Amino acid sequence: MSDVIRILVVDDERPIREGCQRVLTAKDYDVRTAENGQEALDILERERVDLILLDLKMPVLSGEEVLQAVQERHPDVPVIIITGHGTVDTAVECMKNGAYDFITKPFQIDQFLATVNRASEKRKLEQQARRYQEENVRNLYDLHLEKSRLRTMINCLANGVMVTNRSMEVVLHNPVLMQLLDIKEEIDAPVPISGITSDQALIKTLESILEQHEGKSEWVSQEIQVGAKALRAISAPALGPDGDVMGTVTVLEDITPFKQLDQMKTDFVNMVAHELRSPLVSIRQLQSVILEGLTGPLNEKQKDYISRGMNKIDALLGLINDLLDIAKIEAGKYEQHRIPTDLGKLMKETVSLLEPRAKQQGITITCDYHDLKPVQADPKNMEEVLNNLLSNAINYSPNGGTVAVRARGLGEFMEIEVTDTGVGIPEEELPKIFDKFYRVKHPETRKVIGTGLGLAIVKSVVEAHNGTIEVESTPGKGSTFRIRLPMIVEG
Repeated sequence: MSDVIRILVVDDERPIREGCQRVLTAKDYDVRTAENGQEALDILERERVDLILLDLKMPVLSGEEVLQAVQERHPDVPVIIITGHGTVDTAVECMKNGAYDFITKPFQIDQFLATVNRASEKRKLEQQARRYQEENVRNLYDLHLEKSRLRTMINCLANGVMVTNRSMEVVLHNPVLMQLLDIKEEIDAPVPISGITSDQALIKTLESILEQHEGKSEWVSQEIQVGAKALRAISAPALGPDGDVMGTVTVLEDITPFKQLDQMKTDFVNMVAHELRSPLVSIRQLQSVILEGLTGPLNEKQKDYISRGMNKIDALLGLINDLLDIAKIEAGKYEQHRIPTDLGKLMKETVSLLEPRAKQQGITITCDYHDLKPVQADPKNMEEVLNNLLSNAINYSPNGGTVAVRARGLGEFMEIEVTDTGVGIPEEELPKIFDKFYRVKHPETRKVIGTGLGLAIVKSVVEAHNGTIEVESTPGKGSTFRIRLPMIVEG
């Protein structure tokens, strides 16, 4: 719609029409003229008119009749009555019947323009208000439609959905959520979060999300228990147009079947490992008896074959022990006997044990440590960690090079680094190396025998000792594994 106000001047006197047109056009108004009431009504039917200047005394149709017709057909168009001194009373009566104002002949230009300007401003404000109202109605309709679509989509999801506001009230949820949380009765939103769940860990997570700063959008994944069901809850902030946290969105997924399947897998591995270890130990003992000559003398070829067989049995027993260790760790039954432990001494012993093997591959292995204090740890576990890391460093340095283990005290923590100059690890594989059964693939290390469980055990043991482990690597140049463990600080 044009912002220019269009005025219709209706007067049977030509000088009045032309004079009004001249004055108003100079003020950027769009002016139409009519010499009688019927012509004015015809123009109103054909064109948009924002304001009417209407003479009372005209042939064909009088001003009163035109005003009545305008009020019936175009009630939002302001009408200013043009009247002589003798018809002021009639003009006042017309204002009672809906006219906006009146002006008397002969016109005072300033007064005339002031009256027209007031009426045009009124018209503009009314048009603007109408546009805002129409836009608001459209927005409300679009919002209602979008909300209806959103609710339909949420209700069709296989996962539970819960949306809260800043007051920790649930303002939107779907039927699956009620089913997962074992809520039977109908709940009308908004409802306090305590009316949906009593899980304090989840409630604290939602509270922490609401306290996030602008521009920060962290997702939190956690497991919650509802009766016999295990649920994974993924929570994230709901952001407003300015990036402010307006509430939270939580998606709940039933992971009970996966937990049961994982438990079945663990039980199966335990059963198979136990069933295999006993006969393998028996076979190894029998071969050891034969190798020691207790059943009769052996020639060199027979000794070689039996020794190879025992090495294979030892490798298989190592795999079984790794599987059992992983199963115990996952079940929370991994035994630890923590005592003040000198890791410097353990490092030297482990290096001495692996040095012959390193020399066979042309690898130089070194050990260096300083500023160490004892750590509260299980010596056997720590020995396993060092042995796994150093063995890997040797295995993945097939063309010689250097393997170094270093340790130093950093305030309340000890930092251990195991560095090699081997084949390295591609960047895309770094996030996976601590996964169970995962092994880095490289043409030069295809002959390396392993289960892919060593680093998973290392990570679990380190974290069980309240420590951290990280890795840096460059393909073709080597890798560095870095462990941090809390030291015993005397108070």
